[in-house]
Amino acid sequence: MINNIKNVSILGSTGSIGTQTLEVIGENPSLFRAYVLTAQNNADLLIAQALQFAPAYVIICNESKYQYVKDALASTNVKVLAGIAAVNEIVTHPDIDIVLTAMMGFAGLEPTINAIKAGKDIALANKETLVVAGELITDLAKLHVVNILPVDSEHSAIFQCLAGEKENEIEKIILTASGGPFRGKSLEFLTDVTREEALKHPNWVMGAKITIDSASLMNKGLEVIEAKWLFNLNANQIDIVVHPQSIIHSMVQFQDGSIKAQMGLPDMKLPIQYALAYPNRVKNNFKRFDFANYPNLSFEKPDINTFRNLALAFEALKQGGNMPCIINAANEIAVAGFLNNGLGFLAMSDVIEQCMQKVSFYDKPTLDDYLNTDKETRIFAQNLIKQIPLKTFTN
Repeated sequence: MINNIKNVSILGSTGSIGTQTLEVIGENPSLFRAYVLTAQNNADLLIAQALQFAPAYVIICNESKYQYVKDALASTNVKVLAGIAAVNEIVTHPDIDIVLTAMMGFAGLEPTINAIKAGKDIALANKETLVVAGELITDLAKLHVVNILPVDSEHSAIFQCLAGEKENEIEKIILTASGGPFRGKSLEFLTDVTREEALKHPNWVMGAKITIDSASLMNKGLEVIEAKWLFNLNANQIDIVVHPQSIIHSMVQFQDGSIKAQMGLPDMKLPIQYALAYPNRVKNNFKRFDFANYPNLSFEKPDINTFRNLALAFEALKQGGNMPCIINAANEIAVAGFLNNGLGFLAMSDVIEQCMQKVSFYDKPTLDDYLNTDKETRIFAQNLIKQIPLKTFTN
């Protein structure tokens, strides 16, 4: 039983994970309070959230929208701040109990580091933080005795399967993938797919960037790297299986060969609630899974020849150093290029691969090395996209 209300800082409250987190908080006002809300650009939704949830602070990272937000909330007790520096500072506030990091991409790294150093538990929805700097983050979490609680449905599933298994050796984990909207499609088909087609995920409602990552299987590749750090694994202990129904969210196989799986309907509010309430489980009214509605659950191997991003992610994991940082930055630029209707779907993998080959590699990177790698990779990828005819930029 939870006795005290947890003050939650939501970094990225206007995105898909952030809005669903607020739904969970709204359904459990005796357990959680939205203490800090932040957004990059969506000032109108941030204002609406602040009026509904009355947080202590809101932060609009786009400083040009500060006065607009401040004026809209002038009649409330909400303190309005602006800029990423304010986010980096607010996560250390003594009244915050847990920081849910749902900021998109590399931007989530520095506030997560600051929150850990301040002793805050992390509900991690920003997988890029561990992809980019997994060793640094996990070492800091150990040093400051901080829980990193996964919010991704797959990693939450593994985390739940490991409850009570501390003394038992993991043989491997099995991350499930829906296969996205292009499961089973050929290279020829993928050559001309549009952003609209790629944004039609069959099972999950997510933001544009993560939806494209799911379509290209880069999302699963990033999850592989994240899993390595969350669960202290090596690359040969991580398998991927395509499971189109998205009912089994992931599995753990132990050294005796037995497998534990976590199942449920595809609903991100469940892993969000589990992370916020950990180590407790909270009763809810979410729709329940009914086996009668799913008489067949199917599984197949991922096609890494067609969806090369998954193979590139495994290669980055094996190389280590700053290579995962390189593929993360390259992928963010490539996805932006695709969403802007310029870069071809298959060409995203080409951009990532060339960045892996050309950007400076560091075997033992420091935080400054990660920051420099991110900057160098983005510039290289942007120039690469500008220089090569987009429609022919495929292998």
